Amino acid sequence: MSPESAEAARPDLNQLQTILGVTFRDAELLRQALTHRSYLNENPGTVSDDNQRLEFLGDAVLDFIVAEHLYKRFPEMREGQLTSLRAALVRTEALAELAGKIGLGRHLFLGRGEEEAGGRQRPSVLADAFEALLGAISLEAGLERARAFLEPLIATEIEEVVAEGRDRDFKSILQEEAQARFQVTPVYRTVSEIGPDHAKEFSVEVWIGQEVYGRGAGSSKQAAEQEAARQALSLLTTRNLPGVSAEVF
Repeated sequence: MSPESAEAARPDLNQLQTILGVTFRDAELLRQALTHRSYLNENPGTVSDDNQRLEFLGDAVLDFIVAEHLYKRFPEMREGQLTSLRAALVRTEALAELAGKIGLGRHLFLGRGEEEAGGRQRPSVLADAFEALLGAISLEAGLERARAFLEPLIATEIEEVVAEGRDRDFKSILQEEAQARFQVTPVYRTVSEIGPDHAKEFSVEVWIGQEVYGRGAGSSKQAAEQEAARQALSLLTTRNLPGVSAEVF
């Protein structure tokens, strides 16, 4: 990283607090939420802990606020639909997008190796930090303030997820179709894992019986399996098998 880019990426806690609309009386809590484990490993003693414990708390806060918001906003939706929509909103890629909306990447404390590997743009790093930040806000200012921070961010995201069909669980749909048509359950097999542990790409095949029906790739096995299932459903549709509707896409 050049000196110019390093300077641009230097965390500015005052600027971030202005963006959040929250002033932390406990500055250490905010710093902890922004500290990746790689920074703590290289700079022991500079902060009491990394953000993993706050990420655990933030994950629970996130699930509750999103679930409550969806419950109130979509009174006509059944449990399964609400569950799928929530899953789409809290997945790693979606949280990384929310982190991008507040410029969270530039405020993170990263170790040199993670910095040079592009950690400020890495979806998993951004998603974890966003959850940790949400946990820190809830501790500092309470659940209502955490809700006031999160809900405006997810409002547009919800519309996009619904419009693009990202809330559909292709694996569940494929399982229902495979059991109905072939009386078998799809089997997912990991074909390859490419890249270092912090930036892996997974390739997955889905088999129905003795045939491969779809292949998918993604930054997690779950994402790769969903893409493989989507391709399998598309193949079943092109073969005009009864019971598979193009509307699932």
